[in-house]
Amino acid sequence: MAENDSKTYTAVQYNATGPSSVLTVRERDLTEPAAGQVRVRIAVAGVNPTDWKARAGGTYPGALDGWHVPGQDAAGTVDAVGPGVAGLEAGQRVWLWDVAYGGAEGTAQEYVNLPAAQAQPLPEAESFDTGASLGIPALTAHRALTASEQGPSRLAPGALAGKTVLVTGGAGAVGHAAIQLARWAGAQVVATVSSEEKAALARAAGAGVVLNYREQDVAAEVRRVAPDGADVIVDVNAAANIAADLDALALGGTVAIYAGTGNESVAVPVRGAMGKNARLQFILTYTVSDEQKHDAVAAVGAALADGALRVGEEHGLPLTRFRLAETAAAHDAVEAGTVGKVLLDIG
Repeated sequence: MAENDSKTYTAVQYNATGPSSVLTVRERDLTEPAAGQVRVRIAVAGVNPTDWKARAGGTYPGALDGWHVPGQDAAGTVDAVGPGVAGLEAGQRVWLWDVAYGGAEGTAQEYVNLPAAQAQPLPEAESFDTGASLGIPALTAHRALTASEQGPSRLAPGALAGKTVLVTGGAGAVGHAAIQLARWAGAQVVATVSSEEKAALARAAGAGVVLNYREQDVAAEVRRVAPDGADVIVDVNAAANIAADLDALALGGTVAIYAGTGNESVAVPVRGAMGKNARLQFILTYTVSDEQKHDAVAAVGAALADGALRVGEEHGLPLTRFRLAETAAAHDAVEAGTVGKVLLDIG
């Protein structure tokens, strides 16, 4: 499209790792999507912990080879379609996943060219806020819920019927997605939190039982509602929780570990884990197999179409908003542990 040859748009970029002050607002030239790509005009982008960790040097220590745009998740509208793309067309609403992983183009910008498979249809009934809040949290939650060797590889209604899922950190973004996906798949869901305010969020997300781990014996309470124990535990802090996890775990159960500060270790009670025939599954959604990622994207899309994935405080995930030019402040908010989901309003 010749009219786009000289068109520019706004992006947030950095060319060296460090504090959030390395993020710079810059103007870029709009380019056409290559074969197999679509160009998306981004409306809302999500901010995840891996965004600030990568920017701070956790992924690319020191100077970078060129400018990088942060951000993995977003929602927007297909603006142009490259050669060879089927199933997507200009004007279609989509949600995006893993956009910046392995490259320099993320979602903290007004437009992005990306492989068509990383743009998934967003139902008309769902907001851009919902679409921008999926990505990393929902795909991580799906992998955690399917990590058991006894469980399904792809979630669907009824896939976890008769199972009990324990979600630690039920007020976090991944915890929120895990509660909603587990409920959609038919599981009984128990969640742990650290305050009554967070308990209200976990209940709003759909957890049937919510425990304050600072005041209650988590394992005892899990076994009160599920005498055989939890079949799957989605754990945000295994270094602190592993003993209680094993006490709460069913025979042959799985502890899915998806988060860490970067320098802690997990001291596993060997005989306790052996006695449970426990599986400890460590998870990083970026590096799961292609088949696992495909299953996760498909299941999240199906849950979204069923109206099972919702955001906003009334659904257990408060939203904190920043403008694109305030991306540095958004990174700082996530690093500081803001409860809920941090979003960038872009379009």
